[in-house]
Amino acid sequence: MTSAHTPPAPVPPDHTPLDERQCLRLLAGASVGRVVYTVGALPAVLPIRYRLDDDGSVLLRSAARSELVRAVGGALVAFEAGEVDAADGSGWSVTVLGRADVTEDPPPTGAAGAAGAVKGPPAPVRVSIRIRPELVTGRFLTDPAVAPLTS
Repeated sequence: MTSAHTPPAPVPPDHTPLDERQCLRLLAGASVGRVVYTVGALPAVLPIRYRLDDDGSVLLRSAARSELVRAVGGALVAFEAGEVDAADGSGWSVTVLGRADVTEDPPPTGAAGAAGAVKGPPAPVRVSIRIRPELVTGRFLTDPAVAPLTS
């Protein structure tokens, strides 16, 4: 805990903070991240494909009856994406904290909808999950003097 007179801890040289604009630009260029939520008061982390909406929201899709959907509706969740170069350890990481809203995707229309209604079990209903950012943080891993971890 810090007081008003205690200076903040120094940022390690290999962790350059990013501003929100930089974070959103990096998120927009990636497609796979990890959503972090709780199940039975325990943390759960799920790798998932995503896209970034124009307003900065993280958009996910999932089966309506998935554990993820049961756990996140209205909950505060975290989402992280990043990239790291295996050769030199440089890269970036961005974390978004926000509430998750779940909405049912519209049913397929046209030929796809008609074909699905003819035979077989119904396709699982897909839902969209929107994480509205309340806090966006990130960092560059930039110090080439720091050797990557090896086994």
